[in-house]
Amino acid sequence: MGGNQTWITEVTLLGFQVDSALEFLLFGLFSLFYTLTLLGNGVILGLICLDSRLHSPMYFFLSHLAIIDMSYASNNVPKMLANLVSQKRTISFVPCIMQTFLYLAFAHTECLILMVMSYDRYVAICHPLHYIITMSWRVCTVLASASWVLSFLLALVHVGLVLRLPFCGPHAINHFFCEILSVLKLACADTKLNQVVIFSACVFILLGPLGLVLASYARILVAILRIQSAEGRRKAFSTCSSHLCVVGLFFGSAIVMYMAPKSRHPEEQQKILSLFYSLFNPMLNPLIYSLRSKEVKGAFRRVLWKDRLM
Repeated sequence: MGGNQTWITEVTLLGFQVDSALEFLLFGLFSLFYTLTLLGNGVILGLICLDSRLHSPMYFFLSHLAIIDMSYASNNVPKMLANLVSQKRTISFVPCIMQTFLYLAFAHTECLILMVMSYDRYVAICHPLHYIITMSWRVCTVLASASWVLSFLLALVHVGLVLRLPFCGPHAINHFFCEILSVLKLACADTKLNQVVIFSACVFILLGPLGLVLASYARILVAILRIQSAEGRRKAFSTCSSHLCVVGLFFGSAIVMYMAPKSRHPEEQQKILSLFYSLFNPMLNPLIYSLRSKEVKGAFRRVLWKDRLM
């Protein structure tokens, strides 16, 4: 290392560089979104736990998605909210790296869980007679556990490659949290290896699962069109449309952020797209599933009715 290279003790998160009045407005708006995210996903998770009719593979994976969304938002949003109303916008280096690690781990896990959910819908619609055997609880547990373990291991690889780099300063990140591409800009060494690994991971964890999701839904569409009754087709489309909406929002913003050509203002683009990950997607997911699912709305009514009777 050269003489001007130092071990970072803390970094400054520049966040949203707007006037103070707009900062307070954003604080109120983002606080509302964060509350709705925790409330919506918490309700979904509670309903799945409390209502035995939702103890099926589809809702088992949906419960994992709810946990991911709450964890993902809680990793990024509280620090962002604190910085909006504080003049001191620093974060220690170790919590910063931990934030990067958890951000990557939860994002990777969501990719794989969404892929597994599409496989579950494929088996349910295209091979309904074999569904109970193919999607047994043992298989579901293995698929969910593998998604979590693989994602955390991959995030550990990214963080390990970041920690090998020297950092020179100034120690300021033009973002509202320690996003990996922004952290790499602090390094005073060649980051080509990191960039190659990030791109390879995007191909593996984004394009790979997305391709499998699209292949599953192509087969599902063919199977749905073969259903004779209009009610059967409507029900099949209903169970798949919610998942497709979530897939489109998540994978679309991820691919634009990490694989599309950069705009004139890449830092601002990253901030806006990161908001989709941190706030908008986690907030919208429970709304999409609850509004489109009769089973979830029925479970909500049954839980409310049970509470009234007690």
